[in-house]
Amino acid sequence: MTALRTILLASVALTMSTAAFAQDVTVLRIGLDGGENEADQLRRSECVAEPLKAATGVSEVQFFPSPDYNGIIQGLLGGTIDIAIMGASSYAAIYLKDPEAVDPVLTTQQEDGSTGYHSIMVARKDSGITDLPSTKGKKLGFADPDSTSGYLVPNVTLPAEIGAPIAEFYSETGFGGGHENLVLGVLDGTFDVGTTFGSGQGEFSEGFTSGNLRIMVDKGLLDMDDLVEVWQSPIIPNGPLMVSNKLPADMKEKVTAFFKGLPAADFECFDAFTAGGYTDFVDADQTMYQTIIDARKSIIGG
Repeated sequence: MTALRTILLASVALTMSTAAFAQDVTVLRIGLDGGENEADQLRRSECVAEPLKAATGVSEVQFFPSPDYNGIIQGLLGGTIDIAIMGASSYAAIYLKDPEAVDPVLTTQQEDGSTGYHSIMVARKDSGITDLPSTKGKKLGFADPDSTSGYLVPNVTLPAEIGAPIAEFYSETGFGGGHENLVLGVLDGTFDVGTTFGSGQGEFSEGFTSGNLRIMVDKGLLDMDDLVEVWQSPIIPNGPLMVSNKLPADMKEKVTAFFKGLPAADFECFDAFTAGGYTDFVDADQTMYQTIIDARKSIIGG
């Protein structure tokens, strides 16, 4: 064997070894967006760590909370986050930047079999605001620029219902820094009205069956007697559980299978991880979110 051939074979062997090592995933990183405070998000999510390790063979599952949605969006785009469950607009933001970055593999399902929710506009009950016309000239709060229910859908649907551009109808708009802080901002007078989310099922007086209002009620942060519902959007598709395409195909399959089986294997953990009010994970794909992708491109841009 010539020296040159020996060198070439060694180079090929090293390349193959490096590629194989790259496929050997030892850590899975789960992103947690800024919809609620970090401590509560970590507490709700930690139950998936050990069973996910067992199901995938990784040695560690790490959680990465972000103060806003964009931190997790950038992590998924850059490959520093492997898994996240977020709203449809956040997925749309990723898809518009890089359609191959992630796959939306699962979404949550409600008890009636539906897979959608609503943007809910709320005001303080003692504010005198009772409907959309009475919000004219008031200060409107949004949850986060990358929130589906807290920003995108209101910007798509409200102008037709109020008969004017949002910037003209309201005296001022701003962001609350996530859904929980947005509602707290309405309660403390930072905003006159604000957009958050809920299932639209069950009683408003209980915060509906799922969504931010119900989460805050269950945590003792909100008394629904202090709020009034001003507006409810058309139905929005529940956000996807996204898995990074930078993971090897077999690891993606293991991750997807684990989460799809979680409601049956440990419903209490599933309930905590998804923030409550859902009954199952069901299959999802890009086509479920095309209308949100189109809306985001139109309103916010790519």
